[in-house]
Formats: sequence, structure tokens, C-alpha cells
Amino acid sequence: MNKIKEYAKKIKDKYNTINPITREIIETIVFVIVMLIIIRFFIGEIRWIPSASMRPTLIEDDRIVVERFSRFFTSPKRGDIMVFYPPFEKIENTPLKVFERLTGFFCKDVAYIKRVVGMPGDKVEIKSDNTGKYTVYINDKALDEPYILSPYDYQPCDSTMYCGPFKIPEGYYLMLGDNRGNSRDGRYWGLLPKDRFIGRAVVLFWPLNRIKKL
Repeated sequence: MNKIKEYAKKIKDKYNTINPITREIIETIVFVIVMLIIIRFFIGEIRWIPSASMRPTLIEDDRIVVERFSRFFTSPKRGDIMVFYPPFEKIENTPLKVFERLTGFFCKDVAYIKRVVGMPGDKVEIKSDNTGKYTVYINDKALDEPYILSPYDYQPCDSTMYCGPFKIPEGYYLMLGDNRGNSRDGRYWGLLPKDRFIGRAVVLFWPLNRIKKL
């Protein structure tokens, strides 16, 4: 313990010899980074929409606010639009990678944005009728989805896809895009573990003519 105190004192003494202006710059940078980490981890962050998979709700280049605080005391609900790391994306936990995720600096981790459609315990089935209209059934009841682009604009289900019927285990969710004809979502890569969620999209704030609560 004494050695640690001596080492800390040496660092402090050396730091105090730095030019006051330089010290002020260093302290300001550290403060900004700490506040950024606190805001991004506990409160929220800004994201942009890179693809058409959530049309018509979200379109390319929309800017949204993603809140993160609710994940500490509640679980996602059906209909929530969530940002998450897909299950096939490897998330490294090296100090550098964790710093990149916490600050957003140079972070290249791939994140998706989709809607919660299937909840833990649900029986899910996606099927079409003789008109080519696709419907999601939750516990054998048709799910009302006024937000999707079209019930006819769907990628046809095949044996390689997760169209059901299947039951969602505890701690997992089925995530689908609103543009079912152009979305690489849970139909292709399966169910999403709860610990992959980043946050919930709450507000579309840019462009100004599309501002709305999500």
C-alpha cells in the first residue's frame, strides 16, 4: 500500500510541474471524455439511419435519439424500436474496444435497428394467404402492424428462415424491420438475446420536417 501511495505521489508531483495552461487543457479533455461516457452509457446517444430496412417509419439519413436509461429497470416491449448488436456480430471487450463503445470514438461495431415483434414466451408464426399477404401470428392471433411498409412486400419464407411456428425462450426477442421486403432481420439470423440491446429509439429529430416521437 505504501508503494502505491509513493507512486501516486510521484505522478502527482510530476503532473504539478506541467505548464498550467497544458494542465488546464488536459483536465478539460478528461472532463469532456468522462461526461461523454456517462451520457452515452446512462442517458442516451444520437444515431443515424443507414438503410431502408425501417421504411416508412425511418428512412435513410434520419437522425434519432436513442435512450439508454430505461434498460436498467425495464425490458423492451412489443412495438419498441430498438438499437442492438446482432447475435452474429463479435463484440470484443479489450480496453480499447470498450473505450471506443463508451465514447463513440472510432467505434466500428455493427449495430442494427429493428422493431420488437416477438416477446419471451410467445408462439410465433409468419405465413401468407392465397393473395400473397403476409401476417405475423402471435400465440395464434394475427398481429396488427399498421407501421409496416406493406403486408404484400415480403421476402417469401423458406426452410432456411425463422418463420415458425416456434416458441421464443426467456431472455430472447424476435426483431423485424418495418420494410419486410428489404430487411435482414430475425427471419434470417434468428432470435436476439436481451443482453445485445443498446437502447430504445425515442425521437426522430432530423430532418426538421420529419420530427416525431417514435
